[in-house]
Amino acid sequence: MTPYRMPAEWTPHERTWMAWPSPNPTFTDDEELAAARAAWASVARAVRRFEPVTMVVAPGDAEGARALLGEDVELVERELDDAWMRDIGPTFVTDGTSLAAVDWVFNGWGAQDWARWEHDSKIARHVADAAGVPVLSSPLVNEGGGLHVDGEGTVLLTDTVQLGSGRNPGWSREEVEREVHARLGTTKAIWLPHGLAGDYGLYGTQGHVDIVAAFARPGTVLVHGQRDPRHPDHERSRAYVELLRAQTDAQGRPLEVIEIPAPTVLTDEEGDWVDYSYINHYLCNGAVILCAFDDPHDELAAEIFRRLFPDREVVLVDARTIFAAGGGIHCITQQQPAV
Repeated sequence: MTPYRMPAEWTPHERTWMAWPSPNPTFTDDEELAAARAAWASVARAVRRFEPVTMVVAPGDAEGARALLGEDVELVERELDDAWMRDIGPTFVTDGTSLAAVDWVFNGWGAQDWARWEHDSKIARHVADAAGVPVLSSPLVNEGGGLHVDGEGTVLLTDTVQLGSGRNPGWSREEVEREVHARLGTTKAIWLPHGLAGDYGLYGTQGHVDIVAAFARPGTVLVHGQRDPRHPDHERSRAYVELLRAQTDAQGRPLEVIEIPAPTVLTDEEGDWVDYSYINHYLCNGAVILCAFDDPHDELAAEIFRRLFPDREVVLVDARTIFAAGGGIHCITQQQPAV
């Protein structure tokens, strides 16, 4: 039997899964919740132009969601805690003829004090059930934003996520790799030491790779490029580029590393470092859904993505509200590959 593997994000999708924001510690008042719902809806409508979208909504939220999403986004009611489908949803894998869903253990990004996960820890199975695919359970505490694959055997990981004390205490790097490879069909892991500086504050994931680096095609990886030396990510970005340029992928190819310049804004209104990043984009059928920040570098990043993906439309969607809650466009979407 052909082993299951996770296809690259640029391969065709059956649909995109998302989760609708509901009252929780991430959205502290009605105004924040309303802004989040508007931002999530903007992403859903952008993706829906190119492929079907299914939104998981908490019981009682369907009517409000429908008003913002329109009639052509499918709604599925399930209990929710938060709204980060990349992390709480399953990782879909295929054996070439059928799909399965990897159900990682979800514990609120390392059992953070503010997080709740009673319901979110069950969403991967709910999504798999709704998609009609079998579940492959993993004992590894992990999230979809903590990995990125090239579809040809290579996976990107970070030390502070899979090896973090709040997630997998006692696991060795070799044990993590063995489990990840068994679930994703990968054969080589490339480890980054950490994520961006802003990802370690309140609501941070403690180092997700999908805001730092992402494959654009086999052998080519995009990296967050913070060019302002005042930002702590300036030195981190240089280290990521140096590390990745010294690597080969699972097929033995030296990696081509392309830096994507970070937005020019450095801090939020409270003076904390932001981790605004164009790396946290989403590839759907025929399009790149790209984070925008009302920043002079938005169009610069869009033009780089147009050159990288000449057969895809680049769609800019304001992601500042999403980032204020702890993530980006990639973090709130999860692809179901087409078979």
